[in-house]
Parts: sequence; C-alpha cells; structure tokens
Amino acid sequence: MAGFLEPPIKKQKSEDNNTAFNSNQSTSQNSTNGKVNGHTNNTPVNRNPPFCKFPSSPKFNNTFDPKPRHSDHLKALIKQRRALPIFPVRAKLLSELEKQDFVILIGETGSGKTTQIPQFLHEQRWDRKGAICITQPRRVAAITISKRVAEEMDTKLGGLVGYSVRFEEAVSQSTKLKFVTDGMLMREAIVDPLLSKYSWIILDEAHERTISTDVLFGIVKDAHKNRKANGKDPLKVIIMSATMDVDHFSNYFHKCPVLYVEGRQHPIDMFYAKEKQDDYVLTSMSTVFQIHKEAPPQHDILVFLTGQEEIDSVVHTIRQIAKDSSLSEYPRLRVHPLYAALPAHQQLEVFRATAEGERKVIVSTNIAETSITIPGIRYVVDSGRAKIRSYHPNSGFDMLKVRKISQAQAWQRAGRAGREAAGHCYRGFTREEFDALELNPVPEILRSNLASVILQLLAIGIKNVLTFDFIDKPSPEHVQEAIEQLTLLGAVTVQSETLELTETGKKMAQFPLEPRYAKVILSGPEYGCTDEVLSIIAALSSESVFVNPSGKREAAAIAKRKFISVEGDHITLLKIIRAFKAVKSNKMWCHENFLNFRNLTYALEVRKQLVQVCQRCGVNISSCQQNFDAVRRCLVAGLFTSVSELQLDGRYLTLAAKQEATIHPSSVLFGGKPAYVLFTELVHTGQTYMHVNTPVDAQWLYDVAPEYFRKRHIKINP
Repeated sequence: MAGFLEPPIKKQKSEDNNTAFNSNQSTSQNSTNGKVNGHTNNTPVNRNPPFCKFPSSPKFNNTFDPKPRHSDHLKALIKQRRALPIFPVRAKLLSELEKQDFVILIGETGSGKTTQIPQFLHEQRWDRKGAICITQPRRVAAITISKRVAEEMDTKLGGLVGYSVRFEEAVSQSTKLKFVTDGMLMREAIVDPLLSKYSWIILDEAHERTISTDVLFGIVKDAHKNRKANGKDPLKVIIMSATMDVDHFSNYFHKCPVLYVEGRQHPIDMFYAKEKQDDYVLTSMSTVFQIHKEAPPQHDILVFLTGQEEIDSVVHTIRQIAKDSSLSEYPRLRVHPLYAALPAHQQLEVFRATAEGERKVIVSTNIAETSITIPGIRYVVDSGRAKIRSYHPNSGFDMLKVRKISQAQAWQRAGRAGREAAGHCYRGFTREEFDALELNPVPEILRSNLASVILQLLAIGIKNVLTFDFIDKPSPEHVQEAIEQLTLLGAVTVQSETLELTETGKKMAQFPLEPRYAKVILSGPEYGCTDEVLSIIAALSSESVFVNPSGKREAAAIAKRKFISVEGDHITLLKIIRAFKAVKSNKMWCHENFLNFRNLTYALEVRKQLVQVCQRCGVNISSCQQNFDAVRRCLVAGLFTSVSELQLDGRYLTLAAKQEATIHPSSVLFGGKPAYVLFTELVHTGQTYMHVNTPVDAQWLYDVAPEYFRKRHIKINP
C-alpha cells in the first residue's frame, strides 16, 4: 500500500497481547531526486508501520442497518462511511474491543478511526449504561468532528451527539456521543472521579502528550480500577493515535493489546529547501505562489504557521498579491485562516469544496496536523515551526516560544497531502535540518508550569501528587516549584506533610482558568472591582481584540488611541470591553474602530460563564467604576510572580528569574519606562517580550507578598 514515511516505530514484540495481529513490517523506498524552485525532491513510497486488516469474525457482520435516510446527501454520507478503510474491519475490531478493558488503536491517517469508532460502539448499543466520551487535544477538532458525526448519524448537534469545550458546549441529557477537550474531561473528574456517567472513554490523538492528556491517562486508570474494586459497571478505554511509542503506552496501560488499522495513504513527493531559510514566513508565502502557478485548479494548499497574528497577516498578504493582474490567468484563490479562536462558522469554511476554476489556500496552526480532514488538499507547505510553551524554573510562568517541530509532527503535517490522492509536501528546511530534529516532541508535562495540574489533582482528591501515576513523571523539583506557586497564591497548605486545598484553593479549582487568573477574580471583592477584573480576564482568555490590517496601520493606531489608558494594557482592554457592551456588541462599530468582533463576542461569552462560577462560589460582584488603581492592585494579587524591574541601564529584568525582557511594541507602555511592570506572558521571537503590561507600585507588591519580594530585594523600605 502506497504511503508516506512515518516516524520510526519500534517493532512489536511477540507478546500474548499482540498475537491476534500480524506485526511484520516490510519497508521499501523509492526516491527520486530533482530540484523544484529551490527545493530538493525526496519521495518515499510504500513506507508504513506494520498495518494489517482484521479477519472477519462470525460474531459480527460488516454491515449495519442505519435508520431510514431519504436525502441524496445522507445516502452519500453512508457511502463515504462504507468507503473508509476502517469499515471492512468493523466486525473483528468490535470483537477485540468487547474482550478488553484497555486497547491501543493505531489508526493510520485517513482510516476513519476518529469519526467511526464512536458510531460503531453506539450501533452495538454499548452505551446503554453510560455515554461514550471522546477526547481531543484541541477545541477546533472536538467541535468539527462532533458536527461531522452528528451529520453522519442524521441527528441534531447537542442531542445524541454533542461537544463540550472551554466556555462552549452543545450537550443535553440525551447525549450519548460526547466530544470533549482533554481539559474538560479533567474538570468533570473533579466532580466525579469515577467518571460514572461514561461506559467508554476514547482518548484520541494520545501521541500529542498535552498536560491534560497525560493527567487523564492517570485519572482514567484510577477510575477503571476503583469502579472495578467497588463492583460498579466497568469502564472501557480506547487509546487512539496515528503513531506513538506503542511499547511505552502498552506497558503503562497494563500491557494492553495494540491493534492496527491501515489507512488510505497515497504517495507524497517530499521537497526540502536547498539552503537554510532565515525567514520561514516569507519562504512559505513564496512557495504558495510557486505551487499556484504550476498546480491544476482545485488542487488545494495547506500552509502551517505558528499563531493567529502571523496567520491573519499572511492571509491578508496572499489575498492582496492574488489581486495582481499578473496572476489573472491562474485559478482564483480562496484564502482561509484556521486556528483555535476562529468562530465555528468560519472554521467550517475550510471544509467547503473548492469550486471549479478556484484554489483553496488554508493557513493554519498545528490544529490541522491531526484529527480533522480537510478535503481537496494536495499540497502542504510546512514552515517547520510551532508556538510551544516552555517552563522556566523558579519563575512561576511559561514562556511562549516559536520553535522547530519534531520529526513526528513534520510527518503528521505531510500526511495532510496524502489523504485523498498523490500529494506534495514542501518543507521550509533542508534535509539535514530535518534529520537533526527530535523524533518526538517533549511531553508538555515535562516542560510546562504544573500549578494548574496540581490544583486539579488536589481538587479530584489526590493528596500525594508526587506519587500520581504519570506516564512520564515530572521531576520532584518541577512539582515543588508549582506547589510553592500555589502556596504563594493561598491555594494550598502543607499539613502533616500532606498537601491540602484551602477554601480559596477549592474555589480557584472551580474556574477553567490558570490559578493566578482565578486568584485575581477571587480577590475582586477585597478591592471592590470584581466586575472589572472579570472583563479583563475574559479578554485575556480570548485572542487579540485588535485588528491591524496592512495598508491601514496608521488608521488602526488612531482608532486605538480612543481606548488607550496610561494605566496600561489591562485597563485599555477593560475600556474596550465596556465600550463594546455599551454599543450592544455592534459589528459595524468594531469595523470602524479596528476591533475584532468575533474575539470580543467570545470574550463576553467567557465573561458570562465566569460570572456563573462566581455565583456558585459566593463571590460578590462589585464595581469600582473609575478607580483603576484598585483594578491594578487586584491584578497584582494574582500575577505578582510576573513582574519585571527597570534597571539603571534601562533594561528590564523579571524579578522571578532575573531574565532580561522588553516591553512589546504593541503595548501602550512601549517607549515608557515605569519602575515595575506587571506582564501577562513572555513571548520569545528573537528576543523576549513582555506582553499585555501594567505599571505597578512597589508598595503594592510588598502588600500582597512581602516575604516573596523581600527575597527579591525590590527597591522600597517595607
């Protein structure tokens, strides 16, 4: 079967739990060498992990009787389902799933595992005693897949099929197939550690190894063990991925069997840059137009970049260049962004079939690497970069960095081009650079702040986080740093060498936010500004509310001045939210003021849900009106570990890690030199920037955490 080169996978051992499947691996390679517009060509063919089809089983047959369908569209959907590689092996797959409590399913790209496995389980009525929960690392995947499955099952979304993601859900009492983000299932475990409403849990895209995914592995294992010990209905678990270190995962899940399902991969021509590229964004755009001039119409292009701001800029630039008369003889370009903060209706635009004489160009973050299938993609342009959060020891915060991806991620991206027909992948790095990449990404739990994880584990009832059953354990030092941060926030205390949640910590765990943001909200009544900080935190939970179109930068800057506050970026965001509410969420007003309507609307939805959490926690929602000093002092109460100090030479050093940083050019404080700056996050793109900033007084810092700042020798006499 033709395919593309996957990351190396360990050969399966001949153990009892794998004997039902042929795990022989045949490998051949046919490479053609050539050069195309600055790229070298390397074409792997027939290079796949050990896949085999399941033999038929007498207990099940490969057909099912869906409820009557009448429209041509629904008939087409049934035909598409039957054409998926996973469908002929349905019977044997169900037979194996029925026998095992834990199963690892390696489903090759395009096999149909994500959409079909939940439906197979439902068609067997194995969800009579509990629903089927399917996790996804990203909200976009959870929403789009649930919509696709609801469409295939001819049911209204929010009924039989639903989804639940951060600050948004479509579920009901009748929901049997529930698609959720990893983080949402973690939050459900706080209320119900046994996950008793579910009979099946499917952990999809397990190889991504987000923090929430890794924690869920342990939670699900505990829930399975405790339900079995208490004589309750069993919990069945399926761990799914396109590729993973199967020995490591199988050993962790009680040496469970590993099943393989082949996909529908086609040959992919791999093109590498001849020389090292300094500007990956420019390289990506240049490659798009090289392809555009040579490829047939309706052969669509998927471009991988790093974040919303970068993507929006590139989408705008491509659209402007496409208007040039020199390109009139080529297919019309339809250019779409794709990232997590994009509204659902705009996300769905990327799945619309390309019209005759057109070409679709999708510029996406790594959310398009897995799970979702975008029809028509024949070309992938891989910048080789992604935004990754990395934890800095002793600092109490993560830094957002643009970094090179791993080989596994690069092959996932390449796989987008081979879903439907022969495809092409253009990589913005040389073959030597690719070979030097790490094979797999470092699990997020080993490189991120663990404060949120520990808070959630304590809320679930796990007292000793150091002995929690992580698939890859973070270092004790890493855990201790997070405990110290939670202690500073007043969320935990140590009693008889055991961690205990304080009343404040219990309330903090109710918010779907970082602990420091939850602490800001809970501190609102003390400063009389809960209403204001709710708006600010809601805005920070959204993507940027500003629009900066190239060609209109000056006009956008003039419009922004209406809202700028000398008290900093946080108060500026507050003023924008207040104004948006005052004009009753008017879309034209946003257009006139160069503000992002969808992100502001999302922020207001987030705010509504945060208000509901406040009401459940008994938090009084008071307002300080124009007393912005009260708001800034309240921000310090939760964000005091994210403060930098101005040095005599004009540089800023963070107080936590003594790291040099600069005020971001987009900040209203840019060009100024306040003595102390509270920042929301650090972003590293060549140099380290403080993003979303507010000036604060040294006395406020001492008032909130005197011992913490005394150790850091800030310039004030307490």
